[in-house]
Amino acid sequence: MHTSIAAGTQETAAEREQFECLKQFQSAGRGLWSDVPDRDWSSWTWQLRHRITDPAELSARMPALTPEERAGAQLANTRLAMAITPYFFNLVDPADVNCPIRRQVIPRLSETVTAHGEMTDPCGEDSHSPVPGLVHRYPDRVLFLVTDRCATYCRYCTRSRLVSNATGYDFHPDLDRQLDYIARTPAVRDVLLSGGDPLLLRDEKLETLLSRLRAIPHVELIRIGTRIPVFLPQRITPELCAMLRRFHPLFLSIHSNHPRELTVEVRAALERLSDAGIPLGNQSVLLRQVNDDPTVMKAHLHKLLMCRVRPYYLYQCDLIAGSSHLRVRVAKGIEIMNRLRGHTTGYALPQYVIDAPGGGGKVPITSEHVLSRTADRILLRNFEGRIFEYPETPDLAPAAAAPRDAFPPRGFAREALRGPAPVLR
Repeated sequence: MHTSIAAGTQETAAEREQFECLKQFQSAGRGLWSDVPDRDWSSWTWQLRHRITDPAELSARMPALTPEERAGAQLANTRLAMAITPYFFNLVDPADVNCPIRRQVIPRLSETVTAHGEMTDPCGEDSHSPVPGLVHRYPDRVLFLVTDRCATYCRYCTRSRLVSNATGYDFHPDLDRQLDYIARTPAVRDVLLSGGDPLLLRDEKLETLLSRLRAIPHVELIRIGTRIPVFLPQRITPELCAMLRRFHPLFLSIHSNHPRELTVEVRAALERLSDAGIPLGNQSVLLRQVNDDPTVMKAHLHKLLMCRVRPYYLYQCDLIAGSSHLRVRVAKGIEIMNRLRGHTTGYALPQYVIDAPGGGGKVPITSEHVLSRTADRILLRNFEGRIFEYPETPDLAPAAAAPRDAFPPRGFAREALRGPAPVLR
């Protein structure tokens, strides 16, 4: 049985053209740093030393700042520091106030407004922290915060209370205490390194940390959450990849939100990680005028797959204080997922989730595809809006073993034992 209740959404010529344009891989280029020697530009430490952190430098490099951006940059250090690598700054369109890259990294005065329901610790991490820098919310895994620094600061950062230390949180990881807790908690089999960004640690320090985790017998899986391949692809050196491959099973979750972030440089960095045998996933945040559009989202997901990255989560933006200008209604997220499902490969579909406010953990958000359910059937709706009926398997009691002579002799036609086909009513 199937019934059509809605026609599939048709893609317009303009959407198709936009989609194909967004899927192209381009270099970030040198931009205002065209006179920098290749050796410096390709150095991740040079990129960090030359980040844009000062409002005066931001104004000099982008004179067309809006009054809201100019005021936001002046006040940035009261909530979350401003820092943008030269590489990533080249992706900002100075002529477009609503440039999706610009909205993510350049402060706005709106950040100082705390809307209803917003919190400094929206995921309740501090209340699930048995030792400083370690969050144990789920039974078998922990979040291990290794630093409060990032290469570039996202303006919607869930941990803006501690990242960059602009608010005086004064976070200092205590690796010995964090590792000791994991070692004496046998239930922990999965450790996620985050922060801040773990890949800002130098190779030697990161190698020591990974070695100590691998020495704990019950730790089966190590994951690293990082935005470095997107903000600072120069950091993904052959030496780093060779070191990381020694600690398998090791997974890496990147964070990219818009197809423009996936440049030629980023693709090369991600390929180096993949060639080292590291499975890659991506976590995006749904953001207003960044990726809250089905065409933009689809292009982004396709580019991730071309970079050998599996889309993993699409997060509803956390209720972080000062983020209301970037948040999108949940209904919009569901609409985008419905526009994607069935119109692209299943590998491209992330799971849309809300990290339940106050520490409830990730909750999947889906539209209702199971319309009704009875003892003998389930009514389903597919991506086109058509309705299908699936007969439920009878809940039979286990039958007693049949005597040997009850089975048909070898070669007997099985069809002879079948009764009439059941009829769906």
